[in-house]
Amino acid sequence: MNENSNKPATIEDVAKLAGVSIATVSRAIRKPEKVAESTRKKVTQAIARTGYTANAMAQNLRMQRSKMVMVLTSSIADPNFPGILIGLEKTANERGYGVLIGNTEGTISLEENYLRFLSAGMVDGLVLLTGHLPVAGWPKSPAGSFPPMVAATCPASGASIPYIGTDDVAAAKMATEYLVSLGHKRIVYVGAGSSDHISDLRHLGYRKGLEESATPIEDWRVDGDGSSEGGRAVVERLFIKDTLPTAFFCYNDDTAIGVISALRLRGHNVPRDFSVIGFDDIPFANNITPALTTIRQPRNKIGEIAMATLLDQLSSPTKEAFQTLLHGDLVVRESCGPTKSEV
Repeated sequence: MNENSNKPATIEDVAKLAGVSIATVSRAIRKPEKVAESTRKKVTQAIARTGYTANAMAQNLRMQRSKMVMVLTSSIADPNFPGILIGLEKTANERGYGVLIGNTEGTISLEENYLRFLSAGMVDGLVLLTGHLPVAGWPKSPAGSFPPMVAATCPASGASIPYIGTDDVAAAKMATEYLVSLGHKRIVYVGAGSSDHISDLRHLGYRKGLEESATPIEDWRVDGDGSSEGGRAVVERLFIKDTLPTAFFCYNDDTAIGVISALRLRGHNVPRDFSVIGFDDIPFANNITPALTTIRQPRNKIGEIAMATLLDQLSSPTKEAFQTLLHGDLVVRESCGPTKSEV
């Protein structure tokens, strides 16, 4: 076919350009997961070159499929979000789906606006990064009234849907054991509040790390709010007490960065005077002084698996709720060192 022709493209044109059968083109459009990746790419490129995209979209509408997935997140400013999104979009694109982003900022009104895409049939499924089911429809509507959903980075509270994330307990235990191996016996866990489920999971891992140490170490938790400002505030609160920790295990890197900033403003050296470890390995973690020792989350892989899980649910619906927990890696940099006998 002449690609510059005004004649509407047909499925035959796509098949000829891609060098495959008409049946293969149809299968690549209807069920891309059933077609080899190399073949799917040839068909996708041929569709784009011939202008058959509009025809493919019409076919999706006849099938009552939008070939779009919505990702609901509390904040696109979360430094973990770009890595998750890269993984989500990679798998979605490979399987012929597009991604819409709903940035709720934690407000019900914005969430309700994005859920209108559901009622209009414009999305086939939801990836939840919010830690809860869509507020606008829950508990007023049963979970079954929603399309397939998958939670990522944080389980959806009270929901029986698949969850993909980091094994927070095992990773926090590893971080704590590392501090213990450096001789620290006064380790404070800086959390994000009792209402934060992930913070509680990491606290549980911290406790397990303490319990398995050779000598008894007291569980010591102080909560911030998950921000660098919250980390600074925790340091100020601790310094009015008689006993100080020798090490800080922080709920996330933002908190750890705030802790380091507050300690340096007080004239202390990290790690000579205090050790600080974070969680997430956000891009800025390696660009502060000292470079932050932390737990690296496999963000891209979480996104890839979450999207694959959701698209599998679309092709083969199941009520099964399961967890896929991925290993976090300890990244040792400059912010932790051996304990001092006195602080």
